[in-house]
Amino acid sequence: MSVDEKLIRAAVDCAEVPALLPAVAQLTNDETLLREDLRPDPDRLLEPDAGLTPEQLDTARDLAFEALRDHLAAGAPAGEVDPDRLRRLLTFVVGDDAVVGEYLPLFREELCAAGEDPRAPGWHKDEVAPDTSFRVAIVGAGMSGLLAAYRCRQAGLDVVVIDKNPDVGGTWLENSYPGCRVDVPNHFYSYSFVQHDWPQYFSTQPVLLDYFRRCAEQFGVLDDIRFSTEVTEAVYDEDRERWSLSLRTDEGEETLEAHAVISAVGQLNRPSFPDIPGRDRFEGPAFHSAEWDHGVTLEGARVAVIGTGASAVQLIPHVAERAERLLVFQRTPNWFVPTPEYQQDIPEALRWLQRHVPAYASWYRFWLFWRNTEGMLAATEIDEGWDDPRSTGVINDVLRELLTAHLHNEFVEAPDLLDDVVPTYPPSAKRVIRDDGTWARTLQRDDVDLLTDDIAEITPRGVRTADGTEHEVDVIVYGTGFQASRFLTPMRVVGRDGVDLHEHWDGDARAYLGINVPGFPNLFCLYGPNTNIVINGSIIYFSECSVSYVMECLRLLLEQGHRSMDVRPEVHDEYNDWIDRGNEQRVWSVPGVNSWYKNATGRSAQNWPFSLLEYWKQTRRPRPRDYELR
Repeated sequence: MSVDEKLIRAAVDCAEVPALLPAVAQLTNDETLLREDLRPDPDRLLEPDAGLTPEQLDTARDLAFEALRDHLAAGAPAGEVDPDRLRRLLTFVVGDDAVVGEYLPLFREELCAAGEDPRAPGWHKDEVAPDTSFRVAIVGAGMSGLLAAYRCRQAGLDVVVIDKNPDVGGTWLENSYPGCRVDVPNHFYSYSFVQHDWPQYFSTQPVLLDYFRRCAEQFGVLDDIRFSTEVTEAVYDEDRERWSLSLRTDEGEETLEAHAVISAVGQLNRPSFPDIPGRDRFEGPAFHSAEWDHGVTLEGARVAVIGTGASAVQLIPHVAERAERLLVFQRTPNWFVPTPEYQQDIPEALRWLQRHVPAYASWYRFWLFWRNTEGMLAATEIDEGWDDPRSTGVINDVLRELLTAHLHNEFVEAPDLLDDVVPTYPPSAKRVIRDDGTWARTLQRDDVDLLTDDIAEITPRGVRTADGTEHEVDVIVYGTGFQASRFLTPMRVVGRDGVDLHEHWDGDARAYLGINVPGFPNLFCLYGPNTNIVINGSIIYFSECSVSYVMECLRLLLEQGHRSMDVRPEVHDEYNDWIDRGNEQRVWSVPGVNSWYKNATGRSAQNWPFSLLEYWKQTRRPRPRDYELR
């Protein structure tokens, strides 16, 4: 077989060495590539190339090139990976065989080889309950809803998906503002069992939407989705042990019944507007970033963007390119993590490697998983007795110094802006944002003003700040985030004894595993309370774990002939006490920091405070004793 040595050389030269060596060793069955002197340093995972020197990188790439060239020339015979070999490959990357032993079952799932789907349901309704009718209603056709629908179809269940939008994609359909893109590396922000030929390291909204459209087609669930249909109410019938869903469509209202309901509406699906007087008096166009009005022309306009959160930071540079003048109203500055490749294309040689050497694609995704999984979690801990309000502990303070140095470097030509752009709160108390230098360049433009005075009111002609200045503008954009704490809204949900879920929560949502709420049998939440992943992973990972758990719950119901399952209140309460104690030890619990991580009570109803491994363990399978089974 002829091989293009130049192309192979280019591919290995831009590959991640900690993923390249085990991938080539797997392909060639040659473990001599896993040299001790080329092993990633487990204490330097977050550094470029995990601490490997240029000389070590060159040596590793030369070895990989020769082995891969010879392997392809020999016809690319498939490498064999037995459990012992897999463990040795993983130990090379992780650096600690004891850690590998603890994580090994999870690693096998995450290191998903092409064509494999280790998290698929291991059962089928025809085998466990062939004569039982059982319908599952899924609310939402975004990332989690599509996954749940696919798993239900794999298990042979009758499934219907209801979505208020005319297409799949959820947040990646609704958020179409300029500059919208994912902030988790795309090879990790994707289903473990469905990879994609990603054009960039962090793909844009259209690319993500296309991915989920393709997945919906591949999963075969499009015919199961009722688009442009909103669930206004879900009521549990205790006598019949079924859910009755009230639906609103363009043709009118109707009712649908289901034995189980899976809520896949997410946390970031309802825009949040600031409580500013006069918001309805502005005479020009005004809209939220999540409801971008593409009919409004920004060219030559004076534009105000209120808010500097994650979405606003993405759209502001693009608005600056089009507007005559841009006013950025900031309440709280952000911490930025330097990410030079944030808007870069993936080199074509590397895309070739991922397409033609599937083992590399698998190991690259695993490398992203491992270095992002627990590597940053220690930086969110609160050290006992720590008294510096700018940080919460030794590691958090090191992170603060690194991120502060980055901002000082970015604003070296505009030192007058430093007081406004360097946060005084600890890193990760709010969402940390990725940046490739675009933010600093935008704020230093002559036609961009950063304003940090409080906003007193919105006037018919613009924005009046607390100092009395009226800033006249033509367009106002609200980049003010989402109603993250208002889970399942605006849908009304009624469980046993006529209890309204939102009244029960009273603004402080809680759920067992983020999935089950006592008194609401056969209701399962995805991306529910305390399942937001802050600094150490991808929300798709959480959805895959949650959906696997839900499928095991449905198996339990059908296999044992039960009609309903309801988590026991004491189990729910004990779990949430554990969650609260964990969150109290994390930086996002510090007082005085405005963040969507907290609800109106000041408690974090969003964040998961532990490792990804811990959630995987918690959601392996349900324990019947935790539920009241009927």
